Amino acid sequence: MGGVGKTQVALEYAHQNVDIYDVILWVAADNIITIGQNFREIALGLQLYQDSDEIKDSAAAIWKVKNWLNNSSLHWLIVFDNADDLQAIKIAWPGSSHGSILLTTRDFDVANNPAAQCLQVESFDDTEGSLMLLRQIGLDSSIAENIENATAITQTLGGLPLALSQIGGFIAQRRLGLKDFLSLYERNATKIDVRKTIKDDYEYTLNTVWDISFQKLPASSTKLLNMLVFFDPDAIDEAIFLEGSQTEFGIEADFDFVADEMDLGDAEQSLLQAALINKTMDQPVLTVHRLIQSAAIRRLPNSDRPRYFDTVIQLLSWGFPDTWSRDVGHQINAWKKCEKCLPHIGHIARLSKKHDIQPTNVQQYAELLLRCSWYLYERETYDVARSLVDAAVQTFEDKSTLAYASAIDLAGLIDLDLCQPSLALKPFKEALELRKKQLGPDDPFIAFSLNNLALAYTEMGNLEEAYSTHQQAIEIRLRTNSDRIGNSYSNMASLLLRMGKPDEAEEMLGRCPSLKDFTDETFLNTGNPRFSGDMVLLSRIRLRQGRVDDGLRLASKALAFRQKLLGNRLKTCDSLYDVASILHLQGHSASAM
Repeated sequence: MGGVGKTQVALEYAHQNVDIYDVILWVAADNIITIGQNFREIALGLQLYQDSDEIKDSAAAIWKVKNWLNNSSLHWLIVFDNADDLQAIKIAWPGSSHGSILLTTRDFDVANNPAAQCLQVESFDDTEGSLMLLRQIGLDSSIAENIENATAITQTLGGLPLALSQIGGFIAQRRLGLKDFLSLYERNATKIDVRKTIKDDYEYTLNTVWDISFQKLPASSTKLLNMLVFFDPDAIDEAIFLEGSQTEFGIEADFDFVADEMDLGDAEQSLLQAALINKTMDQPVLTVHRLIQSAAIRRLPNSDRPRYFDTVIQLLSWGFPDTWSRDVGHQINAWKKCEKCLPHIGHIARLSKKHDIQPTNVQQYAELLLRCSWYLYERETYDVARSLVDAAVQTFEDKSTLAYASAIDLAGLIDLDLCQPSLALKPFKEALELRKKQLGPDDPFIAFSLNNLALAYTEMGNLEEAYSTHQQAIEIRLRTNSDRIGNSYSNMASLLLRMGKPDEAEEMLGRCPSLKDFTDETFLNTGNPRFSGDMVLLSRIRLRQGRVDDGLRLASKALAFRQKLLGNRLKTCDSLYDVASILHLQGHSASAM
């Protein structure tokens, strides 16, 4: 990648091995013109000219130098720096076998042919980058505050050596405190990136280092790079393009090349060849450096930004299920898709705020935030889910849609899970009224709203009202043959247990179509977190019935299931408490503790 330090690595190699080689030749190999100019200087230095007229002839100089290299008995090294033009390199390539050639290039084709071996130079990691920055500025690397601030700057700059060098020079010239730089850079990145450190002899700045690479890109590669600006740079799965473009949303005709794996591969190839992106070999995942993203968005006209924003929203919507047009309940089968898209939601939201980019289709953007919020809610990441659903509620322009009802419903469910049932009542009731206006009184979504209200009443201690509301939900789901009837039976069983009726609770739980016979495998083989909740409920029923050993067995299995699926989340904590309580009841205090 441009700015990663290839030239410096080659220069250091030449310095360290100056005693090994009899002759070291350095050729700026950007194109055939600069190669010719450099070979003329080399021919002059090696005294290969017979008269002054020959000095002006680049072709003659290349021939003379190659002939000298091929016939010399000296051990020589020739460095072709910035060898990005394959045809020009072939013209200048020596034929001798007793010399050494070192290439620096951004072009993967050159790196693999004519080069015999390839070493990809990576950016610095946080430790290397922060130490380089502190050395350049002259600050003590043993002071924790210096390391912390330098690491934060390194992460922002993606460890790119050129960026660290030029930014370090800027900080030193301005006598800036490290802690003050990032806020300044956030506000003035464009102005700072065009600056050059006085003592730095590198010809490019952060604003120009990739310009030539950008200019050489074919149209589809430029469009793909502009799209990649709107993705989190570290893990962009190709499936988002290939499958996200096939959804009901479709995709603008100008971007339909991403729907075809060959066309997408062609667009990627030019970006890979110019080292503007990277791609893992074992799985189809793209990465792009943060500063390349910054450079690309600066080149993208303001008028074009909403088009790319809308397109990426369409693609990302593929990853998250619709939560408002069909009452489908827990969507664990979609979690793998959700994980592929999740990192990009926060990135696109931050980019929208930073660059004041507004989508053309505001409703679709609000729906994407909502889709992601539901997934995070299912994974019990309540804080992030809350921030996204609040953003979705504010973004919706039409407050009468089923999607908006789903958003405020989710806000209520988060309140409910965080033990604030009284706060959940208002959004639950509002969502119910919106759905009644849109769907009528006998839709499965009405039952969904009633179910949520009943849960809030239960947690508030209004058990009779909860019972009546659950019964209404059950009747609607039975009339509409809803496959969510098991959810109603399970919630009613929990309420009956709360009312001190464990046998009736067991009978009610036994009505769940998916839980017949109550075998452990019934619960565990589904892989669905909701069914682990049913296992927890059954363990509590057994405990109330005096069947303590059965209760412990079921609670322990539910705990193991939740630990594996959810990790250290609230429902896992709930199961830990259940198991500990039963152990304590049995007199196993040490195990309980």
